[in-house]
Amino acid sequence: MATKLAKSKPGPATEKYLDIAEIRDDLVLLKDGTVRAVLLVSSINFALKSGEEQEAIIQAYMTFLNSLEYPVQIVIQSRRMNIDAYMARLREQERKIENDLLRAQIADYRAFVTELVELGQIMQKLFYVVLPYDPLTNKKKNFWTRLSESLSPAAAAKLSKKQLTERVEQLGRRVEILQGQLNSMGLSSARLDTQSLIELYYNVYNPDLQETEKLNDITQVQSEDMTHVDDVKM
Repeated sequence: MATKLAKSKPGPATEKYLDIAEIRDDLVLLKDGTVRAVLLVSSINFALKSGEEQEAIIQAYMTFLNSLEYPVQIVIQSRRMNIDAYMARLREQERKIENDLLRAQIADYRAFVTELVELGQIMQKLFYVVLPYDPLTNKKKNFWTRLSESLSPAAAAKLSKKQLTERVEQLGRRVEILQGQLNSMGLSSARLDTQSLIELYYNVYNPDLQETEKLNDITQVQSEDMTHVDDVKM
């Protein structure tokens, strides 16, 4: 007598295991109601600095650490360098240029870069600083108010408009202060916007797909969605 095989039940969605609830307004909302901002920070070639410059950088870094009133996360990420855009610009220049000699030199250079990339992976390091905001760290309010605000939103989706606005403002102030402190060490920084944050976390959680499956621009996706909605309404 043949036995009927039981159908395997699908496993839980990957999103269940992620702390991220939503990415919007240039910040990351976690499921516990706290928010994060991410800064992309430049680097310094410390070894090429003079002894006095190195000492000044170390002192500035110590001052930076001692001035922190909340935890920050420093992330160093190694990625394979994507030169597709660079190669596309070279092809465009090769197509536009009228001088035959220069055109041949650009073609040779493109072939050299392509061969160099094929021989070995060219990596680049990116430096990020992650800034949190948790209502419990807001010392301007009393303890019980801070505690109730941190526990009341069990998920980011339950945040009221007032709560979200306050988190955006508080995190924005922290970003401005931290950028000034980084600038004192000779480091420039830029806050990642919503599109950049989505791409960052997509690449982190999908390292094997980032080269083959590119993300669309969220503004383009939103425009297409709105066009579709307008068509339906008509």
